[in-house]
Amino acid sequence: MKRIEIRDLHKTYKQFENQVITVCGWARTVRDSKNIAFIELNDGAFKSVQVVVEREKVSNYDEIVKTLVGSSFKIEGTVIVTPNAQQPFELNAVSVEILGECSADYPLQKKRHTVEFLRSIPTIRPRGNLFNAVFRIRSVSAFAIHKFFNERNFVYVHTPIITANDCEGAGEMFQVTTLDLDRVAKSGKVDYDKDFFGKKVSLTVSGQLHEETLTHAFGKTYTFGPTFRAENSNTSRHAAEFWMMEPEMCFCDINELMDNEEEMIKYVISYVMQECKDELEFLNKFVDQGLLERLNNIVSNDFVRLDYTEAINILEKVKERFQFPVKWGIDLQSEHERYITEEVYKKPVFLKNYPKDIKAFYMRQNDDGKTVAAVDLLVPGIGELIGGSQREERLDKLTTRMAELGLNEADYSWYLDTRRFGTNVHSGYGLGFERLVMYLTGVSNIRDVEIFPRTVGSIQG
Repeated sequence: MKRIEIRDLHKTYKQFENQVITVCGWARTVRDSKNIAFIELNDGAFKSVQVVVEREKVSNYDEIVKTLVGSSFKIEGTVIVTPNAQQPFELNAVSVEILGECSADYPLQKKRHTVEFLRSIPTIRPRGNLFNAVFRIRSVSAFAIHKFFNERNFVYVHTPIITANDCEGAGEMFQVTTLDLDRVAKSGKVDYDKDFFGKKVSLTVSGQLHEETLTHAFGKTYTFGPTFRAENSNTSRHAAEFWMMEPEMCFCDINELMDNEEEMIKYVISYVMQECKDELEFLNKFVDQGLLERLNNIVSNDFVRLDYTEAINILEKVKERFQFPVKWGIDLQSEHERYITEEVYKKPVFLKNYPKDIKAFYMRQNDDGKTVAAVDLLVPGIGELIGGSQREERLDKLTTRMAELGLNEADYSWYLDTRRFGTNVHSGYGLGFERLVMYLTGVSNIRDVEIFPRTVGSIQG
């Protein structure tokens, strides 16, 4: 008999009333009352199903009640609708087969654990309610992103993981090499001619530069994959390996860019709220009691569009309340961004036209000579969620800026071809996917939205 998945069963149980069906899963709890037992069975769905096992109906009753939490079962049972009980239905077991017994040292035998403890067992923690909800939402939001761009004729492209270029110019990159490092340390010399690629290469911090070459062929593209940053930071918002979603659009200026960002983020949040109602209600109750209100605030409001200079003027009026100083030319801190979104406007804000000295070389220079057409999306509760810009399409302006920053033009010749062969107004942005998942779940530490987090001094698996 083909098994029915528990997630589907919760949607269709009425049509199976009084019928015998098959389910499989792991026991969350096993309770014995001498002649009747109760198994809370879960197969990966957020909601479990209660299975009632009667001694007189199954021959292996004594074996069943001795099994420990975490054991896996195949159960045939009759669907009993229970509208007056806590659960809408239950299964009355006809047969119970133990597929795999769980040992006594299973970490989730107890019901409650700290997040810090669960973080130490990444292979097991997705079986509990918190991380089951978090990783389900991660999956659904990733699908929603693909769905959004697919419906709008974007081409999904896969950009290189290994690169010889630093997109952001920060230099915080993991080097990739096949050289014998012990020999290099002894000699004090690095001969990249003998390395695998014949030159110094690293793991990418962004797929944008490579993606732009494809955007100039397809018009609209997006890339969605792992990126890496060797930033020596132990904050709750930084990881060495994380996922980035980066769309690029030709014939698109900064205003059209903001239109796309707002439409995309509202689409993704709305989709998750529709598909993950139970998970969000759980998280709203046990993790962040303002979560649903905050998400509704995003999807129901038009976003503010604010110039960086105007934002600095606002912040300077209350500068004494901030830990970090406020003046024109700074890169805003989270406390500044949250003040603007949470206290001044109480909704998402696009902050645009930043000083060029704090932004990347590829951003379009404005006519004032001081700012670039960069834009960050700031949201209540977290601050910056998305960063993007109109790209510098003028070859002379771009190469001059690269020279100012000490970038070797020859290293970027392939990238500059996009400006030589049919340049146009084009724009793009980057969404840190883990940061989005944190926002969607109310979880405050990036280590808890990655399955196997990679952070400074810490790696498992």
